[in-house]
Amino acid sequence: MSGGRAGRTTEAAPGPDAAIAARTDTYFNRTRAIVRRFGDCHVTYAVFMRRPVISAPRLMLDWIAAVAKARGTTFDIEVMRPEGSWVGAGDPILYLSGSFAELVDLETLYLQKLGPPCVAAHNAYQMCLELPKVAFLAMDARHCAGAEMQEMMAYAASVGSAAARAEGARGFIGNATDATAHWFGGERPRGRGTMPHALIGYANSTVRAAEMFHETFPEEDLTVLVDYFGREVTDALAVCRRFPELAAAGRLAVRLDTHGGRFLEGLDPAESYAVLERHAPAAIRRYRSETELRHLVGTGVSAAAIWRMREALDEAGFEGVRIVASSGFNVQKCRVMAEAKAPIDVVGTGSFIPEVWSETYATADIVAYDGAPRVKVGREFLLRRNGGRRRNGGVPG
Repeated sequence: MSGGRAGRTTEAAPGPDAAIAARTDTYFNRTRAIVRRFGDCHVTYAVFMRRPVISAPRLMLDWIAAVAKARGTTFDIEVMRPEGSWVGAGDPILYLSGSFAELVDLETLYLQKLGPPCVAAHNAYQMCLELPKVAFLAMDARHCAGAEMQEMMAYAASVGSAAARAEGARGFIGNATDATAHWFGGERPRGRGTMPHALIGYANSTVRAAEMFHETFPEEDLTVLVDYFGREVTDALAVCRRFPELAAAGRLAVRLDTHGGRFLEGLDPAESYAVLERHAPAAIRRYRSETELRHLVGTGVSAAAIWRMREALDEAGFEGVRIVASSGFNVQKCRVMAEAKAPIDVVGTGSFIPEVWSETYATADIVAYDGAPRVKVGREFLLRRNGGRRRNGGVPG
């Protein structure tokens, strides 16, 4: 027999149970082996979060359904807090029932798919409510740790957005990648976006980068980054003058992404205060934290910077040109922008991603064994109450 790689056999890819066993906590795998040896029982888990969230369980539920099908079993699920509803700390989002042997090794993985989306959905919901007249664009992908997190965060933004829209907000109108655009609806969903700073560096001109984009994608609306050369106002007006038809038709926007190391062109602390005195004096006449002041009159994309850009565009006759603001737009920054009545048309943000990851830890406790209520001391509040909502009559195999 000749040597070499050609003579080797290829190992088969691991099955779903092997993949689960490799990723789950070892003590769950060992518990599964023990239960199989000494006799199975029917259990009910209560699944909950330790902080208030917006319920976003779909990814978890879909995964559990796929596992049930693969294992030829049935899991019953009572969803106590439907997708998009508010959930209090410690309030069970759902009850999950079935064979102990078939459920015990799933906990690690299904909790991973529940906690982060619930917290991110809550953040997205709050942001949309703080700026109800502003459209949001999910730009989270670059901050995600891989494709699975990217899917979770886009889903979460769509859930939080839908909850905010139910209360009158515009919410998220889309996101930046094709792979997750389906969460935001549309007949042919696709990611949104025009140009990064790299294209402007390549063109060595903000106007030339805009020309290149428009020549390549003439049917697309044009959003132009204007901070690359530190001439936000000058370059924004130059682009408007180059494309007056797009400006008049409302198809042109300027995006402010000035970093926190410098002021927008023409601003300094004194001029920033002066801008807000002209447009939103009440916003700076009460006590502010250091962070709030930075959002109002500091470096980067401040409320003063957005107002100054709006002034310049309107004075030059470009009232139809929209302003897209990005850079650090979390719940607190959105709240400050609302208080300053900042004239933002669209916010591009990935800051609905949870900042404190420990807040995303979901928990599951068994609350019944073969129908008998039993839970560890201190978790009695998880015991099943009446009035749950059963999802599709359970998750069948």
